[in-house]
Amino acid sequence: MIHVKLSGSSKTTNDTLKKLAKREYMSDLSRFGALGVSALSAATPVDSRLTAQSWAFKVIGSPRKGRATIIWYNTNVQHGVSIALILQYGHGTGTGGWVVGRNYINPAIQPVFDQIANDVWEKVTRA
Repeated sequence: MIHVKLSGSSKTTNDTLKKLAKREYMSDLSRFGALGVSALSAATPVDSRLTAQSWAFKVIGSPRKGRATIIWYNTNVQHGVSIALILQYGHGTGTGGWVVGRNYINPAIQPVFDQIANDVWEKVTRA
């Protein structure tokens, strides 16, 4: 059996839970989307100028319904192949060779994820 004893006020906990329920933190999704586009554009290899300029984002879902997703994507697709992804993961050549990928997407977007987490935490814990 588990026993729980509370002492003091639970006002801070209740206030935090109310803010989470209102999903106030989701109003910044467009700002975070733009930050991601900027980070990805800046990190895309310089010799791929069109790819760097082709980053975009969209927000799917509804913050009012409690679910929303930011999707970052690149519109530079040639012959059905995303150039951003072959730059990231590498690709074969027409002569049997292999071009090694450059891990540029993950390091570029990680600070944006960290910023989202920090901003959300700050909003929901603000008294």
